[in-house]
Amino acid sequence: MARPRTHDEALRLKLLDRAGELIAADGPKALSLRKLAADAGTSTTAVYSLFGSKPDLVNALYTEGFRRFGARMAGTPLTGDAVEDLVTLGSAYRASALADPNLYGIMFTRSVPGFEPNEDAEELARETLKPLERIIGRAVADGVFLDVPPPTIAVACWAFVHGLVSLELTGNLPEEFDVTSTYETALRANASGWLAHTSGSVPS
Repeated sequence: MARPRTHDEALRLKLLDRAGELIAADGPKALSLRKLAADAGTSTTAVYSLFGSKPDLVNALYTEGFRRFGARMAGTPLTGDAVEDLVTLGSAYRASALADPNLYGIMFTRSVPGFEPNEDAEELARETLKPLERIIGRAVADGVFLDVPPPTIAVACWAFVHGLVSLELTGNLPEEFDVTSTYETALRANASGWLAHTSGSVPS
């Protein structure tokens, strides 16, 4: 009978989730491989076997965050209506951030000083925004959106969503601000602002 694997995918994900919690709660200095192993009920040997060094572990956190994020973005059903599809993607962005807030900080705020993702991780991160870029590229090419370079619109939409989500995650929105009821409205207003038929030129 084959010996059961102890360093499996379930343990890898358990360690990643706990590592993200440690960094989010007490900063990157709290990420001790020994403490991480103890918290997860495993050995430091298992941690080294699965990830290697501490920088490799942080890179794995970054990669896992974008893997989950990319799956949500790629799995979002689209309609072909540019505005509605941007709203849907923006909602998927928020859902991903709320589902994995500890990974979100590592992905987008570089919460670990000195950390630089490796080439494969960077490529994965870039790929996650392809659905956004495709929607905008088609809308500009078809004359639905203003004749503005698609990357400009993509970055502007990303910044808008990222700003709202970051304010929500850090608890910096006003208490009276009902995120659930107004988030979609804000996304739709932002996306509609790029429609070509609403303006003859780029807003100054």
